[in-house]
Amino acid sequence: MARILDTINSPADLKRVPLEQLPVLAREIREELIAVASKNGGHLGPNLGVVELTIALHRAFDTPTDHFLFDVSHQAYVHKLLTGRRDRFATIRQPGGLNGFMNREESAHDCFGAGHAGTALSAALGMAKARDLCGGQEHVVALAGDAAFTCGVTYEALNNIATTTKRMIVILNDNEWSIDKNVGAIANYFNKLVTNENYSYLHERASRFIEKIGGRVAVKMLKRAEEVTKGFLLPSVIFEELGLTYYGPVNGHDIPTLIKTFEFLKTQEHPVLLHALTEKGRGYAPAMVQRKAFHGTPAFNPDTGEAAGATTTPTFSQLLGDHLCQIAATDPRVVAITAGMPNGTGLERFQPRFPDRYFDVGIAEEHAVLFAAGMAAKGFKPVVAIYSTFMQRAVDMIIHDVCLQNLPVVFCLDRGGISGDDGPTHHGLFDIAHFRGVPNAVHMSPKDEDEFVDMLHTALRQPGPVALRYPRGIGTGAKVKAQPLTLTVGQAEVIKPGGPVAVWFYGRMGELARQLADELARRGYDAAMVNARFAKPLDTAALEASARSAGLIFTLEDHALMGGFGSAVLEELSNLRLTVPVVRVGWPDRFIEHGKEAGLREAHGLTVSAALAKAAPYLQHLKPVAV
Repeated sequence: MARILDTINSPADLKRVPLEQLPVLAREIREELIAVASKNGGHLGPNLGVVELTIALHRAFDTPTDHFLFDVSHQAYVHKLLTGRRDRFATIRQPGGLNGFMNREESAHDCFGAGHAGTALSAALGMAKARDLCGGQEHVVALAGDAAFTCGVTYEALNNIATTTKRMIVILNDNEWSIDKNVGAIANYFNKLVTNENYSYLHERASRFIEKIGGRVAVKMLKRAEEVTKGFLLPSVIFEELGLTYYGPVNGHDIPTLIKTFEFLKTQEHPVLLHALTEKGRGYAPAMVQRKAFHGTPAFNPDTGEAAGATTTPTFSQLLGDHLCQIAATDPRVVAITAGMPNGTGLERFQPRFPDRYFDVGIAEEHAVLFAAGMAAKGFKPVVAIYSTFMQRAVDMIIHDVCLQNLPVVFCLDRGGISGDDGPTHHGLFDIAHFRGVPNAVHMSPKDEDEFVDMLHTALRQPGPVALRYPRGIGTGAKVKAQPLTLTVGQAEVIKPGGPVAVWFYGRMGELARQLADELARRGYDAAMVNARFAKPLDTAALEASARSAGLIFTLEDHALMGGFGSAVLEELSNLRLTVPVVRVGWPDRFIEHGKEAGLREAHGLTVSAALAKAAPYLQHLKPVAV
């Protein structure tokens, strides 16, 4: 039997589907999401939760004339299926395929790209004001999850909406989850809602949302306000005071009610907020039970939900959690801080053992860093574990509040380097540049798991700020020794001394360095291998020794070449007034697309053959020797 989904090639096709058939379409979309995500991996749970919501949006509005802005936009898979990309949906997150997030270059229906939380309301307000200035009539809809309301920038936008535009629609998609666990109706529907037997449940959900964003004091205050107003739902007080008319909460899986509500909201000449309650992972039992695992999942068995290719080798994130526990057991000053990602950073292992020293501040990276600075100023040793790409949001706090005051905060930059299928919004390719120009900062990166543990111990013994950068997933599989070493800050590891060529690598690039050195040896060039360990401070003595003994230096890094480790080497050679040629291998000055890491390295020159091709003009002037 033919699927309704197979007839949907545009939002116009969706509008022709009979209303009573839309639940069938929703079921087919969920089946498609599960089938494709089981092969490609991806953000399955969030998308399963917004199927009906997205169908209703496209039924009531007209993209690309009207604009949908999805906060983070990892929940835009359904939107892609309904906007002419169904025939390519199987390529999502694959090389050359659809992006896992909204992408302006991919479709006119993707009006604004995203990948980080908290951006939708500000961008939507900018679009709404631009429309007003141009005399346009299009609708601007910002869809943000409840986790986005822990972002400070969301409140900066809310503070300005009512004074900036008269027409804007905000949808609060409340599923009580971000990556880890964490506000309509037209007037007559609202009246029915508050007298419905489900009101108590909806009221409890609303209270939990308010507690999450404002604390228990806010809940108590709003309960008193509710008593005065005889039944106002709690979130309405906050949003109404900010100038947005509040509707809800509504059932985010009731398609007819959602469509009617959207049609009503389109007629309003003032900013509105609709609070929709949804279930993350809805329609797939494993995703409902394991909500954290299915937020962003690798390929899995669709029948059982078991991840494919699971390994017992611990990831760098897991090593952080385990070894931070060991350190914290003997040092009560060690505390762990994350920004809504205890699972992804490995700190979920720390939380049960040291609940009083574990802090998940939600998706609020700026606050996480300032919070850590305050604790450090009182003698604690905060470890802030956040993905490299998300730490970008707190650069000012790192510079102004931590480094300027030389406070001992350890920044664990998870996912440092290429992040594969998640694409340009998630590659951690800029953190060396962020830290390298800041006084007092130390930036280090391990070649393997054993050195990672050494660096963690070293970082916690420093008197000032340290950035510890490490890649996604597992490393070389190196066995971690029983007793970690405390490294000398700024001292490189000379793995192999050599002759006319020196290969300097930073972090995870050790295997590529070894392959390059082996190929150089095969061609008759004896090559030194140096594990830099530190991008700041650089080991200037070892670098000077390499420069004086070698006629060519290679630098290898999993980072943008602009402002990265290779740039640091060039700058130091200039300071030393040494003119040895340097061939830098790293990521070019562009945003790197999504894809498999091996293919991306091949495409962008992070290979032995590409390195040798760049070095050819210099190698021809070096005399090969028998090795």
